Amino acid sequence: MKLFERCPACGGALVITECRCNACQLEMRGDFQPGHFSGLADDQLAFVGVFLQARGNLTEVEKMLGISYPTIRNKLDEVNRALEQAEASAAARRAAPGEAQVANATPIEAARRAILRRVAAGELTATDALHKLRDLKGES
Repeated sequence: MKLFERCPACGGALVITECRCNACQLEMRGDFQPGHFSGLADDQLAFVGVFLQARGNLTEVEKMLGISYPTIRNKLDEVNRALEQAEASAAARRAAPGEAQVANATPIEAARRAILRRVAAGELTATDALHKLRDLKGES
């Protein structure tokens, strides 16, 4: 069963607070964050599985899924955007207490802030950031 990442009632971010081992009944309590890929939709996860099985060979993915090369590229872009947004949301959750307003940001707002932080840190060029920001604008 896939984990919920957002509250079904209000859309807020969920925190996993308890885990239990079915074999030995060990119970752990704390604030656990969802995994890196938990924000992906089922079809995106399936695509990533095929992509990994094909070892990143797009021609092989094309054969396995029976879809065109441009469709594969679009699916890769979609997965990358979803992962970037998930990372931006995770970064917002890790924000310092003085940045509480960032923690309550929408995923798009959090992604924008993460992109700008990467520019400020020298991890991303202004041109690359502009492209990423435009991609986000297309998602909103």
